[in-house]
Amino acid sequence: MKKDANILVTGGSGLLGTALRKVLPDAYYPSHAEFCVPDYANMWCYISDLGIKTLFHGAAFTSPPKIDADPERAIIDNIEGTCAVVRLCKEFDIKLVYMSTDYVFDGTRGKYREDYPVYPVNKYAWSKLGGECAVRMYNNSLIIRTNMCPEPFPYEKAFFDQITTRDYISNVVPKIVELIKSDLYGTIHIGGKRQRIYNFARQTRPDVQELLRDDVPFKVPYDVSLNCDKWERWKSGQKS
Repeated sequence: MKKDANILVTGGSGLLGTALRKVLPDAYYPSHAEFCVPDYANMWCYISDLGIKTLFHGAAFTSPPKIDADPERAIIDNIEGTCAVVRLCKEFDIKLVYMSTDYVFDGTRGKYREDYPVYPVNKYAWSKLGGECAVRMYNNSLIIRTNMCPEPFPYEKAFFDQITTRDYISNVVPKIVELIKSDLYGTIHIGGKRQRIYNFARQTRPDVQELLRDDVPFKVPYDVSLNCDKWERWKSGQKS
């Protein structure tokens, strides 16, 4: 068997899936037609004879303004789809690693630990939290919360009045791969330095313009920075 051939990744054509292909080339990356979330029968047929041990669920509908306009699609893709994936993993005793977001927090305090109360402020985050709820019903699972983007910063404007621990995908992907291959369960936060999105963007795009949260048509939380101490403790344990 090829290395990593017991791993299946959903969302393989997206930003994260494309990056994962470079470091997990032997994993399965089925197309939407081959592995149609949330079509349980379709997914069952694809996975039934593969001997998958870990499923990384990265596929999602992630645009807040588009979700505000079409919440039904987010319900189907992000909530019902994740529920179907959880059921599938339970049937085949597959470890599920679920990609979530820092937006599950309301942004009023920042430095959120894994066990802090969640309360989204927009429909995108509610749909991802709905997926988290399904995953939490399955013990053989790990929820990863983070915030990432391609490098250089891909937008002309960046929020001056939002604080996060967003990081570039090149830094986040190695951490995700370690977690996919780990024996960790529950929930874990990964990310970069706590700072304004504007300052983060200027590191790779000096000409980026300022944007305010009130300038966009959807609700944006103020400070959704993550406390990543759990990750740091786990990494230290791996090295010792």
